[in-house]
Amino acid sequence: MMRVMLVGIIIYYIVVKFIAMKRLSDKVAIVTGAAGGMGAAEAKLFAKEGAKVLATDSNEEKLKSWVVAAKAEGLEIEYMKHNVTSESDWKKVADKAMELYGRLDILVNNAGIYPGFVSCEETSIELWGNVLSINLTGPFIGCKTCIPYLRMSGGGSIVNVASIAGKVGGNGAAYSSSKGGLVLFSKDLAVALAKDKIRVNTICPGGVLTPMTEGLMKAPGMEDMIKQMSPQGRMADPMEIATGALFLASDESSFMTGADLVIDGGSVAR
Repeated sequence: MMRVMLVGIIIYYIVVKFIAMKRLSDKVAIVTGAAGGMGAAEAKLFAKEGAKVLATDSNEEKLKSWVVAAKAEGLEIEYMKHNVTSESDWKKVADKAMELYGRLDILVNNAGIYPGFVSCEETSIELWGNVLSINLTGPFIGCKTCIPYLRMSGGGSIVNVASIAGKVGGNGAAYSSSKGGLVLFSKDLAVALAKDKIRVNTICPGGVLTPMTEGLMKAPGMEDMIKQMSPQGRMADPMEIATGALFLASDESSFMTGADLVIDGGSVAR
């Protein structure tokens, strides 16, 4: 009788532990562009799923406000001011993650800017350089900096947040070029790093309701135009993108690399 009870107790604790297991338990992640919108949603969700997160952004004050609240709720998140176009800043961020947590498993290159629908002829050299610097060169520097740390951890996952603008035209010369470049950069990296068990995938969101797009929608007719891009007739909530990032960051997507996860409400299906 005692043996049966003991076996029952062991099975109970195994089941409880299995159920309680989180999707990113014991993982360490860096998430850029995390002051709000998709980046904040990704960082929070990752932490809720067991990851230790270093959230970064150039807007330190806004970033700090939600991170402090999240830590009070028991989430393991730290924050750091970060210019993604700076090699020295990237080195500081990677070193900080190692100092805090001793390893790195996940990199989410979420930081980006969207200047609106600016045609080639209307795009200044300054605007072109600024958009590509943040949206494409930033992730390049981030990957270059963090790959050795991911390799030291035995592998990991890089998630680059691109856009459907990297797949279809009509989204502005500089923006489309930066996101299209990011998609192909990710594929090239995926092939190169497969031997190191480092997976590289992109998320291609459609219209997402973030502080950045909220400002753009103040222009006459812009809100209706953005919403009608999707057959669902709406924009995505940032958490709908974050759940895609969680999947790509987790071991559930272990056989995915070099892929583009489109989350757009059906926009590119038209």
